[in-house]
Amino acid sequence: MRRLLAPVPIAVICAIVALVALLAYGLSETEPDRDVDRDVASGVRNPAPPLELPRLSGLGAETLEDYKGKVVVLNFWASWCEPCRKESPLLQRWHRRMERRQGTVLGVDVQDVTGDARDFIAKYELTYPMLRDGEGLTRESFAIIGFPETFVLDRRGRIAAVRRGPVDERFMRERVLPLLQEPA
Repeated sequence: MRRLLAPVPIAVICAIVALVALLAYGLSETEPDRDVDRDVASGVRNPAPPLELPRLSGLGAETLEDYKGKVVVLNFWASWCEPCRKESPLLQRWHRRMERRQGTVLGVDVQDVTGDARDFIAKYELTYPMLRDGEGLTRESFAIIGFPETFVLDRRGRIAAVRRGPVDERFMRERVLPLLQEPA
């Protein structure tokens, strides 16, 4: 019993308790804000956060405001993301379908090497507009924790659907197609 009360074991125990408390605090404070997910689930459409990023081509910049009046499938991705590779052909097919109905897929390449991102686009023959967020500044405003993540915006720029993870045909039919049928 005397050994347990010695200064070194007490200091070690205190240090471990402090580290566990610090870890718990850090996890609770860095939990992403999921208000948008709750709002969408309850049918509330709030405006998307502002977004202005350079085009991945390097020619100019775009904002979400540039797409008002269109249905936008805003897809956050990276070339090193395996699920992003799998969903890219689906997004390209839907982009072609949506163009005729005042809709678009808008890709945002996040925390990626520009050359790798451009190679990815060429490999999957992606023709939809691409923006670059090299530093990942959009992660906080959209509460992104992984890739891919997709936000579907109605014609007024409001978030109508969210997918944390890769989109599939069912998601696109159920969450995007009805928006394309809504009046402008």
